[in-house]
Amino acid sequence: MPKTVLAAAALAATAALVPAAPASATAPASKAAATATRPLYLRGGLTLHLPASWKVYGKGDYVRVVTGRCVSPKGGWGAPECDSFWVFGPKALKHGRELFNPYTPEHPYYPATDVQLCPHNRKWGQILGEASVKGLRQVGPGHKAYYREWKATCVSYSTGTVKSRYVQREWYLPKTRVLVVDQWDTPGLAGVLRRATWR
Repeated sequence: MPKTVLAAAALAATAALVPAAPASATAPASKAAATATRPLYLRGGLTLHLPASWKVYGKGDYVRVVTGRCVSPKGGWGAPECDSFWVFGPKALKHGRELFNPYTPEHPYYPATDVQLCPHNRKWGQILGEASVKGLRQVGPGHKAYYREWKATCVSYSTGTVKSRYVQREWYLPKTRVLVVDQWDTPGLAGVLRRATWR
């Protein structure tokens, strides 16, 4: 597969978040830490209530939420080896499909012309296949997102041998033009989206 990797633009500095409310004096410290959240305010009045340990980078239409180990948290889309998910807005969706076409939920988010780095190992390339799951998912009260699970493989650049498999999960809200993309099967993310609030 003699394809090159598309470099993505670097993101802006860490987005400011409102700190979590203090835990109740009667709650055990470990329980309070496990349930502490802080809001991430997004376009259209959408608010995600993130676990306090998750860190937010970027702003506007390109927000990365880092949930674990990350080599380059401020790296752009395609920067590998970073446990995270992305929240995109209209600017990112304008060129969010292969060959830089506009994003639609009928195709995976893949703003590239060539094979991108595997999100889990920079030595391999990624290939997105068909959607194995299609449907609607709740994102806060009264809002449904188009939900897709795209089957993906990580392959050797030199031989094309499959090295690993993963799923790219996507939640797309067409009215607010917000897209959440998760390549790490982030634990708790579906619940965070279900419990989102709207202003």
